[in-house]
Amino acid sequence: MIYRAQLARAEALLAGLLDTAGPADAAVSRYFRAHRNLGQQDRAFVAETVYAVLRRRRSLEAAAQSAAPRDLAIAALVRVRGLSGRALEDVVREDEQALVARVRAARSETFPAAVRADLPDWLWERLAALHGEDEAMRIAQGLLNPAPLDLRVNLAKLGRDEALVQLRAAGIEGAPTTYSPACIRLVGKPAINRHPLFQQGAIEVQDEGSQVLAYLLAPRRGEMIADFCAGAGGKTLALAMLMRGTGRIYAMDVSARRLAELVPRAARAGVTNVHPLVLSGDGDARAKRLAGKLDRVLVDAPCSGFGTLRRNPDLKWRHGAQAIAELAVKQGAILRAAARLLKPGGRLVYATCSILPEENEAIADAFAAAHAEFAPASCQELLAAQRIALDCGERLRLWPHRHGCDGFFAAAFERR
Repeated sequence: MIYRAQLARAEALLAGLLDTAGPADAAVSRYFRAHRNLGQQDRAFVAETVYAVLRRRRSLEAAAQSAAPRDLAIAALVRVRGLSGRALEDVVREDEQALVARVRAARSETFPAAVRADLPDWLWERLAALHGEDEAMRIAQGLLNPAPLDLRVNLAKLGRDEALVQLRAAGIEGAPTTYSPACIRLVGKPAINRHPLFQQGAIEVQDEGSQVLAYLLAPRRGEMIADFCAGAGGKTLALAMLMRGTGRIYAMDVSARRLAELVPRAARAGVTNVHPLVLSGDGDARAKRLAGKLDRVLVDAPCSGFGTLRRNPDLKWRHGAQAIAELAVKQGAILRAAARLLKPGGRLVYATCSILPEENEAIADAFAAAHAEFAPASCQELLAAQRIALDCGERLRLWPHRHGCDGFFAAAFERR
């Protein structure tokens, strides 16, 4: 049962979101903190409606022939959530019945390709030029589907099969995934942070593609490594799991706020070999002291995030072509700075959650051309050594519509 008040809340949140350039997840969190009286059902309705509009904004605008937040919310209820005119009779105003009928009558096949793909024109044209229209549409459709909830089992604490048993005992259904040996994909979106396994640090929420990057770096026990753009530390903790508490991991980032989130997560997981390091920039003095000393370095560079549009659909409306060019400059500088930390024989992995070659192959190619001391390594062979069968060739490419995880790119190098 949907109520007028729920629609009004979704409209109010959308009104702020569609006119600002801030992250949608932060805006939704702020809204719920300001309306703590909302029940679980109300919160679910508001969040699902808002994200449906952000995912399919262009096609909803075309169907509604309007960009008004309330009209888009109603269009999402009809076209995305499949509600009938009768189900909406007590929700919409009498003068909005024509809108409902118009949205129901709209035919997607009459929309331009970029509108059907629910992408900005420039991004659709870029994907179509790279992959052809048919594959570009498959990519776009894969990015429109809501992402599943993936867990990384902390294999230093228990096995994946045992984790599945304990989850099922609590009524939480899931299954092993194809690529990461530590990943479980859940059915639905249960409140996993209330489960004892989460509270004990035996499981973490992490997309399977993100987990694969840790296996690509494949740190050995006792090594010194760096997660150069660690953020809140999801990959840092996956690397710590592979090292079984030995060696030393430098979790580096320019954001002290994000790194601070790693501290309680590491404590919950029982990880003691992680050393957070807030960087002042590419020439940070403390990072310079580690030059030529580390065995492995992961650079999960800041990027457009277009590979995560299933989770963050607002990114496609917030980042334009100019922003991508600016990010590419930053990515190249970060990769060069991180490479200095590696000692001879060490492994460097450059990765993004982008789907654009300007942020991926172009950065890796430029680095390889300018640094003869770094030899490219085959991602497929490196993963095979970790017993992960992934037909990707020299560089890793993961796609939602092919692999079921977020979109990722990775290139690996070894210092001669």
